Amino acid sequence: MDLPCVQWQDHVSQKWTGLDPELKEHFKSLSEIDDVFKCALTLTTQDDLDFVQSISAGCSVQKDTQQAAKCRERGNSSFKTRDYTAAALHYSQGVCFAPLSSEQLSLCYANRSAALYHLQHYQESLNDMDKALNNGYPSQLVHKLEERRSQCLKHLSAGQKAKEAHHNPASNDHKGPDREGPLTLGISPQAAVGFSLEKGRHLVAAERIAAGEVILNERSYSCVVIPGMVEVKGEGARQDTERGVLFGMEHRRCHRCLTETLCPVPCEGCSSTRYCSASCQRDAWEEHHRWECPLGADLMVMGVMSQLALRITLKAGLKNIHIARGPIRGEHTKSVPSCPIRESSDSDPCHYSYYGDSYLSVFHLLHHLNRHSPALRFLCAVTAATLYLKLSKAGHPPASWDLSRPSGESEEGGVADRSSELWMLGSAVLRHVLQLRCNAQAVVMLQDTGAANSPVQSSRELRIATAIFPTLSLLNHSCCPNTSLAFSTGTGADPSGSDVSADLSESEAEDRSTARGVALTVRAAKVIPPGQEILHCYGPHSSRTVTQERQRLLQEQYYFLCQCEACTLQEEEGEGAEGRQESSAGGGSPRDSGLQCGKCKGSLQKRSEDRGIAFICSQSSCGHRMSSSEVSHRLQEIRVLLGEAVDLMEGERPDEALRLLRRTQGQSGLILTETHPLQGELADAMARAYATKGDWNNAASHLERSTVAIGSQYGEDSIELSRQLFKLAQLHFNGGARGPALSVIPKVRRLLCLHCGPHCHEIQELQCMEDCLRG
Repeated sequence: MDLPCVQWQDHVSQKWTGLDPELKEHFKSLSEIDDVFKCALTLTTQDDLDFVQSISAGCSVQKDTQQAAKCRERGNSSFKTRDYTAAALHYSQGVCFAPLSSEQLSLCYANRSAALYHLQHYQESLNDMDKALNNGYPSQLVHKLEERRSQCLKHLSAGQKAKEAHHNPASNDHKGPDREGPLTLGISPQAAVGFSLEKGRHLVAAERIAAGEVILNERSYSCVVIPGMVEVKGEGARQDTERGVLFGMEHRRCHRCLTETLCPVPCEGCSSTRYCSASCQRDAWEEHHRWECPLGADLMVMGVMSQLALRITLKAGLKNIHIARGPIRGEHTKSVPSCPIRESSDSDPCHYSYYGDSYLSVFHLLHHLNRHSPALRFLCAVTAATLYLKLSKAGHPPASWDLSRPSGESEEGGVADRSSELWMLGSAVLRHVLQLRCNAQAVVMLQDTGAANSPVQSSRELRIATAIFPTLSLLNHSCCPNTSLAFSTGTGADPSGSDVSADLSESEAEDRSTARGVALTVRAAKVIPPGQEILHCYGPHSSRTVTQERQRLLQEQYYFLCQCEACTLQEEEGEGAEGRQESSAGGGSPRDSGLQCGKCKGSLQKRSEDRGIAFICSQSSCGHRMSSSEVSHRLQEIRVLLGEAVDLMEGERPDEALRLLRRTQGQSGLILTETHPLQGELADAMARAYATKGDWNNAASHLERSTVAIGSQYGEDSIELSRQLFKLAQLHFNGGARGPALSVIPKVRRLLCLHCGPHCHEIQELQCMEDCLRG
């Protein structure tokens, strides 16, 4: 939830409605962040703090032995059914709930080590055994750990010998195919920062940028994992869902660097926060969590944006806030004008200019204070004031925040002055909350869908966190952007590469902790000529959303009327383009509705009539007409049947699913062309059903049909088409269709290089397929 919970929104809304009219007008007239915060601070009462306390009572983040025991019992149930992934997640929940040095904590660690052993994570299993012993594991059960330890060491030894047997001494310094070397942060020399009164600071191509070339690498200044984004995969996960246990992103991702982990390190003070390593835990504690920890439940009800704003402020500290508030040229610029944007270096031809990790570049992002509605301003201001008051009761700020006390002065000497300066912290939180509405970036990752043991994996994008990338904020929006984004987490050097690393001991993980973080890579999705602006999509994309809806969403959140190439082109083409998007949910050529006449198979075109919107056959000799409501009803019928068929497949009833899909396809063929997105979804579902039965040829045939619709909707160079073609390559490979597989692989490789870079794990898998097929 980006905004605070509904109860808090309603509470502040009532407070705003009941405000004295004169005071309300005074608040509306305030044009400076500091003044807005100070006004809200005077209006925030103990009743507001008590209300937060009351609504956060149901989100307890305290350690709880009984909850830990329940989690361990659930883990034991999953373990008995050999669903070791679900078991490990349940045991991890128990680890987070269990009080420090308790027997329950030792039992959860020991049980998790067993699940990790069966998942062949031998080093992690050994680490958990050590933690179990260090937390008072019952002596009468130690023999179980010793037996498992010997098995883990045996497997690790065998694995090391296998590596040595295949080791090539001539390639000691060779980097593996999944590594490009250290990540070079910053803007490519091929791009430069421009400025205009109309666009503000923005990025332009300084020279020709080829498709697929990296334009920007950046680590986030801070991020917050999104709670409640459920990952359900495989039979075991469905069973857990039926039991009412859902594992969200907050259970599977490190709360600092977003690395996916089955064996998180818990916070010692609360049950809600977890990390991938002791180093991430320690760094997060120093940056922000020692102040967030006592506020855990309150932060949950205040929403992701408020938590991220507070986290940015805590990481910066009062000294950096004070420096950022100093006089600079151009207060309302997108970044700091005095920062060097593009530097030259004869000795380093690959030099990148970079200023995204600086708090200054975050602080001076646009906040659009006076463009937000008064009610929203009031909500943000009272929320920031409430968090500030809560925080001020949590304890004294760290010494590094002290601006008043000279070096060597006693702690007591600066308390009064320090208190007078701390309001700047609350003002900064408000500033960042307002900025994030226009500058926050969703961090998305591909999530596998369907059965875990499926021979052909399907995937979808899932938003796992909200982050702030200040350099990325330089890019303006386009509904048809010329760039593509890829994210990485943890220690991955290449933002396009896999975040799954080899087993590491805890000491090795410590050594790599400096590389941890959330990073993005911006690549050119097409050739960008010199002087052309480099553009990024803020969310509403021309392939998914109609022009009018895109413009409305952008106006509401970002306060501009989009006049990009896609919006301008579709406005010029008028109702034809809008009809195509309305009927097909986006996609197809601008003049193709994706609908066909049931009589003559001609295309249907959208027309406005006195009686309303209608779809008329383009063949003048036919003239068949369908009302808009009739078209919507027919499409909805197809969607419902498709949903039922997918449920049958998830229930492992592929034969029934196929019968229903064949019947649905017969109906869809009466109204949909092969380029309609819904026709593509049907073909994809049939491919999945045939693949489940091991009928690779039929599966590939239907998937090829789905690629026609995907290419029409998203474009022949889209990331969406690359994913579909990747599945097609898998099907041809599984079916032993050597020629078709070798024909598809180069197309997939080109698209993946374009969007994800040449070192992503999908390209490695393609290479293995190709090597195998060529023998």
